[in-house]
Amino acid sequence: MSYDEGLVQRVREILEEEPGFAEKKMFGGICFLLFGNMVCGIIKDDVIIRVGADKYEEAMKLPHTRKFDITGKTLRGWVMILSRGLDSDEELGEWVQKAVTFVRTLPAK
Repeated sequence: MSYDEGLVQRVREILEEEPGFAEKKMFGGICFLLFGNMVCGIIKDDVIIRVGADKYEEAMKLPHTRKFDITGKTLRGWVMILSRGLDSDEELGEWVQKAVTFVRTLPAK
């Protein structure tokens, strides 16, 4: 499975200065981590964002979202943002920041 290299670069530029930043190939795409905790990832031309269980329902009500389900089981706490909702760097940055805010509450792995 391939992924959008341009989108990867856009996310990388948002996160690369964060302490504990790393990248890892997963789910047939690429994931971005902070201190070993996955923040977000790219599958094809969509982005998966980790918002946590408490923010999941709220996030699912926003435009261009759908359940993150690539295995037949929905991962609560994660939302998939369709590519049409990521046109601007501002939109992408807002989603990534939601994930960073959540992941900062987790202990390092």
